[in-house]
Amino acid sequence: MSIDDTEHYTIDDHDTAYYDRRVASQVLAHLAQPGSFTRPIPIAPTRRIEFTCTAVLLEPGSHLTCSQRLYLERFMRPCRADQVTSATHRLTWTDSDGIRNTGYCRADGLGPVVPIAARETVLALWHALDADPAFAERVSALSPAARAALTGTTTDHEPRDIFRVGIEAAGRTLVQHALVAAQTPYRSAAGFARGMHASGVFAAVATRWFWELQASTYRRGMIPVRLVPQLDGTVRYSAETVQTLRAMKDATIADAAAVMHRATETEGLTRTQAIAKYHEDLDLISRQYALLPTGTRPACLAAMAHRIDNRHFSILPVLVDRFVTTFVELVDRCVLVEVDRDLDETSGDDQVFYVPDMTCKHCVRTIGGVLESMGIRVVDIDLDSKRVVAEFRSPRNRARAFDAIRDGGYNPVTEQAATGTRLDTPPESAI
Repeated sequence: MSIDDTEHYTIDDHDTAYYDRRVASQVLAHLAQPGSFTRPIPIAPTRRIEFTCTAVLLEPGSHLTCSQRLYLERFMRPCRADQVTSATHRLTWTDSDGIRNTGYCRADGLGPVVPIAARETVLALWHALDADPAFAERVSALSPAARAALTGTTTDHEPRDIFRVGIEAAGRTLVQHALVAAQTPYRSAAGFARGMHASGVFAAVATRWFWELQASTYRRGMIPVRLVPQLDGTVRYSAETVQTLRAMKDATIADAAAVMHRATETEGLTRTQAIAKYHEDLDLISRQYALLPTGTRPACLAAMAHRIDNRHFSILPVLVDRFVTTFVELVDRCVLVEVDRDLDETSGDDQVFYVPDMTCKHCVRTIGGVLESMGIRVVDIDLDSKRVVAEFRSPRNRARAFDAIRDGGYNPVTEQAATGTRLDTPPESAI
C-alpha cells in the first residue's frame, strides 16, 4: 500500500512544492511506520575515545564568550544575559565514524561523557535508519505530491536527511541541557538522560523553542534555561524560562512576518523571491516562520500527532525513547581518555583545511565570513568536498582562525581523521 492510500491521509493532488506543515508532518509520520526507531540497534563494543578539553575564553567581567554575547544581543531578545548558562570547557574528539567533533561541557556538570556518548548514539541511530529496508521502500514509494509537501515545507527535502536531522536534534537537546545538570538531582549520565526523558524536556524543546535557537546556541555552548526539581524526581522549566522562550519565539515569528510583508508588499517580490533574498542570501529570517499563516504558533513536525491504523501516533515520543535507551546502553561503553591538545593546525598544507560539518550554503557563508572578518582572504570553499582554501599569514594566524570557527560550532581539521580504537579492557587512565 502506498502512503497516499493510508487511512486519514489526505494531500493535495499536485507535484509542485508547497508549504503545509500538517501535510509534511503526516508524510513523515507514515514514513516512520511501521518499525522505524523500534528495530533492535546493534551496540558497538567498548571504544576508547581520546578527547581534548580547553577552557572557554570568556569576555572580561562576563560569563559569556564574545560569540555568545553577540548572538544573544542579535537573535534572543528579550532574553537577558543572566538567564543564559555558558559552558566552561570546549571538547574536541574523533567519533567512531572518523569525524572530528566539537562539544561543550561544564566543570560543575557531568563532564565530557554526555556530548561524546550522545554523538555515538546519533551515529548508531543513523546507521540503523540506513540499514532499514522497509524505510527505504516507503521513501521510494512516496508520491510526487508527498515529496512536494516536504520540498516546500522542510529545509532538508530528502526524507533520510530530515530524519537524520531529527535524530541529531535529540542529541543536541540532551547535550545542551547537560550544561545545567547541576540544577537537577541526576548525578550520572544515564540517570540524567532518563530524567530528561521522564521530565518531558525533549517535547518542551520541540514545542517551546524556535528552531534556529537550539542549533545556534548548541554550537556556541550556551542554553537559556533554568530547571526546577519537582517532588516526583523530575524537573521542569522555571516559569521565567517558559515565558522567555515564548517571547523569543513570538518575536522571531513577528520579525519573519514583517520582513516578508515588506518584501512582497513594498519591494514587490514574490514569496519565492523574498525567501531567496532574505533567507538564503541575507539569512535574516527563518524560511519556515516566514511562510506561516497569520496567528500560527508552530511546533516541530515530529511532535504533531496523527491517526494511523486507528491509533494516535507521533514520531517524537518513539524517537526519544529509542534515543535515550540507546544512549544508556552506549554510555558505559565509551571509555574516555583526555589527551593534550593536538595543534594539528600547523600540519599539512598551511592554506587548506576541511570542515566535516559544513553541510549547506549557510555554513559556507558563516565560515567565509569568520575568515574575512579576520582579514584572511578566502580562495575557495567547496561544499561537496568540505574543503576550504584560505591565505593564512602564519601558523598562529591559522590557529586563531580555527578557534574562531570552532566558536561558531564548526570543526576545522587538516585532513580526514582515522577511526577510533576499540578495546576490550579499559586502560587505567580512562575516566
